[in-house]
This record gives sequence, C-alpha cells and structure tokens, in this order.
Amino acid sequence: MRQFYGKSQYGKLAEAVRGLSNPQFIMLFSNGEQFESHVNELEKLYPGVPSIGCIGMCYDTKVVEKGVGVVAFLDGVSVAVNVLEEVSVMPVKYIDRLVQDMRRVNGSQENTICIDFCAGNDACVLTTIYSVLKHRGISLIGGTGDANKVSANGRIYEDAVAYGLVKNQTGKVKAYKENIYHQMKDCRFIASHTDKSKYLIGALNGQPARQVYQNILHISEQEIQTQTFKNPFGKLNGNDICIVSIKEVVGDALACYRQVNDSDVLCLLQLGDYREIVRNTIRMIQHDFQRISGVFSINCLFRYLLFSQNNYMEEYLGEMGVLGCHAGLVGYGEHYNNRFINQSMSCVVFE
Repeated sequence: MRQFYGKSQYGKLAEAVRGLSNPQFIMLFSNGEQFESHVNELEKLYPGVPSIGCIGMCYDTKVVEKGVGVVAFLDGVSVAVNVLEEVSVMPVKYIDRLVQDMRRVNGSQENTICIDFCAGNDACVLTTIYSVLKHRGISLIGGTGDANKVSANGRIYEDAVAYGLVKNQTGKVKAYKENIYHQMKDCRFIASHTDKSKYLIGALNGQPARQVYQNILHISEQEIQTQTFKNPFGKLNGNDICIVSIKEVVGDALACYRQVNDSDVLCLLQLGDYREIVRNTIRMIQHDFQRISGVFSINCLFRYLLFSQNNYMEEYLGEMGVLGCHAGLVGYGEHYNNRFINQSMSCVVFE
C-alpha cells in the first residue's frame, strides 16, 4: 500500500489533493468554518471513495492550524467506513454496522486497523467498538475532533463516531502508544466525590482535590491549568497508565478531560525526557518494520502545546519523518484499543 498526504494552509482542498488519484480511503482534516464545504467538495472530487473526517489541525513536517489536510491510502487496501450514532446516549444501538463491516473486510490482527474520529463520550464509544474488534485482535487508534462533528462518506454527523476498518493487502500493520510521563513516588490516591457527567474529581484520599494538587507541587491555583502539561494524573489500568489531563478548577474540585469514578486509583505523573522517549519509539518501530509504507498518528493538543512552548514541535515532526511518509491529527483526546487517553500519541504503522 501507499500513503498520501496533502495540505493547504489556506483551506483550498483542490491544492491539498493535488496529485492524488485512485485513492481507496481518504481522511479529511478541516477547520470549523469550511468543514461542511470541504466534505461536500471531497465527495464530488472522489465520488464513492470511502472517507472519514473531522475538524482539527493536521501535520506532516509542519502543522496546518487553520487550513485543510488530506491523508489517503491507495495501492493495496480494503476499507469499510461507517458511523455509530447517538454516542452520548447509546452507541451500542448501532453496533451491528461494525459487525457487518468486520465480516466484509475479513481482516486479522496482523493486517487490519480501525481508525476512528469521535465527537464525544469517548470512553463509552471505545468500549463499544472494542467489544467487536477484540474477537479478531484488531487494534484501534483514533482521536476526538472539534465542534461535535465528524464526517463519513460525504455526510456530516453530530454526536457520532466515524470509523474506517483498513486492511493492508500487501503487508502487516501495528499500533503503538507513546507516554512521555512517569509516576511520581508516593503520590497515589483514591478518588472520591466524583461527578461522572462533569468529569470532576472532588477529593483525593479524602482531601479536596485542588488543595492536594497544589500542596504537592507547591503552585498557585492559577498555575494548575498549565501545570497539567508537566504533571497530569494517571489512572491505573492493570499494568498500564491512562493519562488524565486537568481542564480547570471548579471550587475545590478539579475538572478533567476524561472520566474518573469513585474509588479509582490515581497517581501523579511527572514529565520525562520526551526527546529520548520519542527516539525510543522511533527505534522500536524501525526494529519492527524493515519497510514502511506509511505512519498515521494522533498527537494530543496538550502535547502540541508543550512541544511548541519548548520549540520542539517541528524537530519532533522531522524526527518522525525519518520513518517515511508520516502524517496525522492533533486531537482533543487519543484512542488506543479500548482506552481513552490524554496527553499521549497513538499511531499505526503500515508495512
């Protein structure tokens, strides 16, 4: 297979797809003002070609913040595209669509990936989708777009998740997740007084969550929102850690970007040597793949902000570009199999 990436910093879709012919699957990344027109235009340019899209920034060696970008796969993939609707209420209502698509693509753990763009309620959506994928061991990567909108096959949906089941006919695929944080010693908590609907943590080990966070890190209340770039929470999930970003202070509680429940075990995380961690990820991919046709990744908005503030973003994209054709989305939350994660990177590599 082959991966194509095209972009226009000025939002001109015709410029972004210049040179793209006979695509077998297209992913669209647009801005809020032009999303609807871009979706319609893309369908007219490539009628009947499976496609999904969302509102968000994209990148290859540089970031497109307000324009438009296109990632396409061609020359050797089989794809099924669909949506699960009513994700805020009951995405499982539409699960038979995914079941039928799985049968049609007939993929396996070695050669198939599910890529999704979600409009919200990510944790529930991933549990729903992965309940089907796990029977064949198929991995999932994806992310959250902006404005509660996604697109699939030329149509825009709200309160939905759009997905593409992609089977590589010429080689293997493998999904990866990158975490640039590690646990701080003696900073483990039991969450309580949580509000699942508002993603609130009221207390940690019985003490007000805001006060606990401030006291450990010796920061003011005003610094909490940016301190999460260096010190997010981690939700323990077996041997793995799902990062939980802090959104804002609400009284003595902390509002987060992913759900925390009463009695969840949390830890406080510390930013590691992200340059070396990125290099390790690249070395791991190079070890696993002698030949790479494409890499598609989702980087968290907070990673983008952190890297940009430290003048590392373009260097990071340059390092990832060593792998070959690398492109991706800046998401508002990242997906890896059945996990909704924050401040992370997930990606799929195609042989």
